[in-house]
Amino acid sequence: MRLIPFALLLVASSLQAATAPATADSAALYQQHCQSCHGLERLGGAGPALLPESLSRLKPAEAHQVIRDGRPASQMAAYGALLDETQIAGLVDYLYQPAAQPPTWQAADIRASQRLLVDPQTLKDTPQHGADPLNLFVVVEAGNHHVRILDGDRFEELARFPSHFALHGGPKFSPDGRFVYFASRDGWVSVYDLHNLTMVAETRAGLNTRNLAVSNDGRWVLVGNYLPGNLVLLDARDLSLVKIIDARGQDGTPSRVSAVYTAPPRDSFVVALKDVQEVWELSYAGEPDFQPRRIVARDFLDDFSFTPDYRHLLATSRKAHGGQVIDLDAGKPVADIELPGMPHLGSGIYWKVDGRWVFATPNVSKGLISVIDLQTWKLIKEIPTEGPGFFMRSHANSPYAWTDVFFGPNQEAVHVIDKQKLEVAHTLRPMPGKNAAHVEFTRDGKHLLLSVWDSDGALIVIDAQTLKEVKRIPMNKPSGKYNVGNKIEYAEGTSH
Repeated sequence: MRLIPFALLLVASSLQAATAPATADSAALYQQHCQSCHGLERLGGAGPALLPESLSRLKPAEAHQVIRDGRPASQMAAYGALLDETQIAGLVDYLYQPAAQPPTWQAADIRASQRLLVDPQTLKDTPQHGADPLNLFVVVEAGNHHVRILDGDRFEELARFPSHFALHGGPKFSPDGRFVYFASRDGWVSVYDLHNLTMVAETRAGLNTRNLAVSNDGRWVLVGNYLPGNLVLLDARDLSLVKIIDARGQDGTPSRVSAVYTAPPRDSFVVALKDVQEVWELSYAGEPDFQPRRIVARDFLDDFSFTPDYRHLLATSRKAHGGQVIDLDAGKPVADIELPGMPHLGSGIYWKVDGRWVFATPNVSKGLISVIDLQTWKLIKEIPTEGPGFFMRSHANSPYAWTDVFFGPNQEAVHVIDKQKLEVAHTLRPMPGKNAAHVEFTRDGKHLLLSVWDSDGALIVIDAQTLKEVKRIPMNKPSGKYNVGNKIEYAEGTSH
């Protein structure tokens, strides 16, 4: 059976029965009804992994409802006629219990999982469609586990295909924009050819994956895993295994990997470890050995952003409830950033105000945008919003920065911020009562695409100057959309 992802947050009350103790009967029910799709050890198969680590963003009440009622347009059948409420509650509780034996995923497992889906010799080297290959959008439709490819000029669909369970961390692109790489929460890495509109290969790199990065020379894909805690290096051409790098601190402490990004001017990957106060830089220049250069941080890192020159990291800091600045050239932290609440630095963006770079970040626990001077590392402005937010986007050709209020009662609102005045200029409510979030601009910055995260949601095309709606494309929870040109150029105003 197939469970819905975190993104499909059903409005369902918590069922008291969902906390019933798991019993041997529940394990037997799993083997009878679930293992054929989800694996004997809950590691996944045709369906996703059903481990606590993989289900962390799915509420037990939601899992209960899906087991009982099934899920439309999927292989997940309804079991309400076969199982009573007590049995379903016991099964849910069993799924959220750690495995009796800690699951492992080793080199042999990774190699055995690799699937080459097409003969590379049959792929054309030029786009086999009439759209601008650098103005395509890759849209993750989380509500039904699909991906759509849109022409960014006509806003028409070129392709649609199923994805693995709960794509996570945003897709990444080859340097020329031809290939897009996806990572799912339960460890599957896939590569899709945007020229030929076909899936090329896939490999399961882990059991619970955080995100991936692609080297600036297009040779390597580095995958960061929560479970097992490691980095997995893949050949970008066919996703074959190259190397496994255990995530351990200098003292041997094991860690999960919380973020992996590429730093193009540095020819390196930069990695944050969740359970060890270290940042790693792994060079991919020349013939690399991928031995990490370790930088001791002042605190643990959950995520980070680069400054425009890629010299500094703006990283989260649990103890300071703010941030820390790490100088990659010097190999050490150089400043703390005093920020309230829980800033989402990984989604922050930068632009210039009066010739000086500033960095703005949303906040997942407070209704404000924090703006930092990138020369002094000082907080220079707090912009109040209608609630805590998660995503922020802009474009070099736009006078505005867009941010959502993803959390709280005002999820329908999107704020449009004047980048020079540092204040909210407009507030839009594109679909009242439904959560509006995540903006991405076209390559030229003339239009933007806004998601409405609902099963009856939409992708809304907006004129970036007039702020008027141009087109509405119905979709089932389009959780994110990514413009090829903006991504491969690491354009100002988009996430990296």
